[in-house]
Amino acid sequence: MLKKITVDQLRLGMHIHEFCGSWMEHPFWREKFVLTDPEDLRQIRSCGIKEVWIDVRKGRDVELSGPTREEAARQVDAELERIAATPEPPPRVALAEEVRRAAKICAKGKERVVSMFQEARMGKAIDHAAAGALVEEITASVARNPGALISLARLKTADDYTYMHSVAVCALMVALARQLGMDDDTTRELGMAGLLHDLGKALMPLEVLNKPGKLTDAEFAIMKAHPVEGHRLLVEGGAAGEIPRDVCLHHHEKIDGSGYPEGLRGEAISLFAKMGAVCDVYDAITSNRPYKAGWDPAESIRRMTEWKGHFDERVFHAFVKSVGIYPVGSLVRLSSGRLGVVVEQSPHSLLTPRVKVFFSTKSKTYLPPEIVDLAGQPAEKIVGREEAAAWGIRDVDRFWAEG
Repeated sequence: MLKKITVDQLRLGMHIHEFCGSWMEHPFWREKFVLTDPEDLRQIRSCGIKEVWIDVRKGRDVELSGPTREEAARQVDAELERIAATPEPPPRVALAEEVRRAAKICAKGKERVVSMFQEARMGKAIDHAAAGALVEEITASVARNPGALISLARLKTADDYTYMHSVAVCALMVALARQLGMDDDTTRELGMAGLLHDLGKALMPLEVLNKPGKLTDAEFAIMKAHPVEGHRLLVEGGAAGEIPRDVCLHHHEKIDGSGYPEGLRGEAISLFAKMGAVCDVYDAITSNRPYKAGWDPAESIRRMTEWKGHFDERVFHAFVKSVGIYPVGSLVRLSSGRLGVVVEQSPHSLLTPRVKVFFSTKSKTYLPPEIVDLAGQPAEKIVGREEAAAWGIRDVDRFWAEG
């Protein structure tokens, strides 16, 4: 039996059937679960959702929800134990500060991936220890400020694309794993999967891999072999785990069965490969390629939303929560008529990031840059995304990269 209740009536032990409102408003990638963690209860009550549906056949009923004094004391003790047992996460640092560190990691990451591809071309096993150390650095950067390295890696040049794409997908996979609440070991393996997912491209003909124009059907058929070749390299190398091997082989599969190399459909695709598919496509379409300029991050999210049958819906929703509806670097118009770039996501809502405003659409002039925290400005909101070229704005990325 389903009942709609207010979030104030929620208690541990209740089975949440559905959140009332948009999936963008709450911090959970899943629905239909028993509420057992006091931290989950706190997040639900603070995220803006007002009501939920509960299933009293699968969990606690609202009439029985008032805890006894003994139950309340046990809940408090359990919460204190959970907090005491949870290691302190690294402190969140400002975007500008982390961008400086991320730039060094990106440079080191490119060198590592170039070396990795060269080793593969020469028939040598990749240096798994060096790859693991890079994954650790990328993971730490994402923990300090997820927008910094992800956004910086997006700015790769067309010539760097093949190598920096691996660094970017590594960071995106780590951020998505954290959003999905995965443990540290799994998160590291997913970061490794992102770093190694395109290893098979090392064996593709360079004239096809680096072609500055659109591939012919015959050339595309050649490139479609890279997941199988990469998987073979990882299996023969022996050091890569099951998750990187799976993601390498299946990151081009689609939910509707139209992907490759095996044409897998729906639940035949693992959760990890579904994650790889979303991260791979997002970085690809936001990056400058030899044959096209990258799309704005917010425009990319909008277009990906429209691609039915491509991504797993739950995984894609979690991905949007990890990078934002308006990811760092998105050029947006505010209700005041000012333009700005997103510099930080809000922990409370995907619709209220921090924005650095710098341009007036009314006077068509630049303004002194100013950070606007939309979470604390109820009269100001994003009314849409904008194309920098339409306003004659060049080098828009420098505004967010400077913090």
